[in-house]
Amino acid sequence: MSHASRLRASDCRIDDFVEIVSATTDPADFPHVGDVVDEVLVYESDDLRAASATTDGRQDVEAELVRALTEGPGLVVLRGAFEDLAVVDRVSAAFDAMIAEEAASGATVGDHFAKPGANSRVWNALEKLAVRDPEAFVDYYANDMIALVSTAWLGPGYQVTSQVNVVRPGGVAQDPHRDYHLGFLANDVVERYPTHVHLLSPVLTLQGAVAHSDMPVESGPTMYLPHSHKYVPGYLAWRLPEFRQHFAEHHVQLPLEKGDAAFFNPALFHGAGSNVSAGIQRMANLLQVSSGFGRAMEAVDRDRVTRAIFPALAARSRDGMAIEQVANAVAAAAEGYPFPTNLDLDQPVGGLTPPSQADLLHRAIGESWDAAQLDRALDDHAARRRTR
Repeated sequence: MSHASRLRASDCRIDDFVEIVSATTDPADFPHVGDVVDEVLVYESDDLRAASATTDGRQDVEAELVRALTEGPGLVVLRGAFEDLAVVDRVSAAFDAMIAEEAASGATVGDHFAKPGANSRVWNALEKLAVRDPEAFVDYYANDMIALVSTAWLGPGYQVTSQVNVVRPGGVAQDPHRDYHLGFLANDVVERYPTHVHLLSPVLTLQGAVAHSDMPVESGPTMYLPHSHKYVPGYLAWRLPEFRQHFAEHHVQLPLEKGDAAFFNPALFHGAGSNVSAGIQRMANLLQVSSGFGRAMEAVDRDRVTRAIFPALAARSRDGMAIEQVANAVAAAAEGYPFPTNLDLDQPVGGLTPPSQADLLHRAIGESWDAAQLDRALDDHAARRRTR
């Protein structure tokens, strides 16, 4: 298809969309998949761990995950992403405390695609978790499946942000939508972006969700429309009535168990479902992972997070946590991209870029720094990045 340099809402044709989302998923194209359920690729995390044990094997798995998110249905479910459910429970307890405190403060927490108050939401849960319970943060974000999918889609230097979403019995569904960046803009603004930016936006972020409770369909797990990410004018189409109607009639919902995770192309039409259960408090940790080349939706004080988790991370490292797991936690906590900076003061040393915040944290772990030494290094690092 030849695309004009600008797209308009008037370009959206429901017949074209229906043809695209009528595609079928062939398991033969995805040799590591465990099952295909309602067009969705469902993987066993232990199988991916085994297949990724070598460099070549990991590259094969990463390539398959990218195909799943582009040529495939745009969505993968990872069964058993968290092997230790006690870690998930510890983090859930911290999230519950955050929700209670924010509710007690009288704050009204909005939701981008549902009425305020319909769901319980914690913004910037990543930073809040790091400060409240550094040990839980490290154990949680040391997770290998989050790192595997994030690296496959975005490469190194990615940034993790997290928002907690709780849909209680009676909680209403979100409107179907696409996600950040272009998915958060009004159509008249979206129309100002050239077509190639519509194609670029999905590869700047990765959307994910970790199930913090069992999620049968009646509890309202996320609704998805497989293959809908392939429709180029989709950032303009999702608000149109005929597209919403097709979503309402053809979306799929997969039940999840606590510790499962789902990751999807941010251009996939999706939305949280209605909780029609009698008593299930459905909790998910929504992960938005951003390319190091872009900027995350939330402002996270990475300096604060890094200082908060360092003692816990150093202790885990001393106690034998695998170096790969340490690296996963560092990637979630610290700024892994060295720019922008003040190159008058922050000169590249031993390469083309100056050290990033994550580089400092890795050095601190490797050289057994104490907290005061890391504090001084981070202070100096921040000072070098300020203009004068």
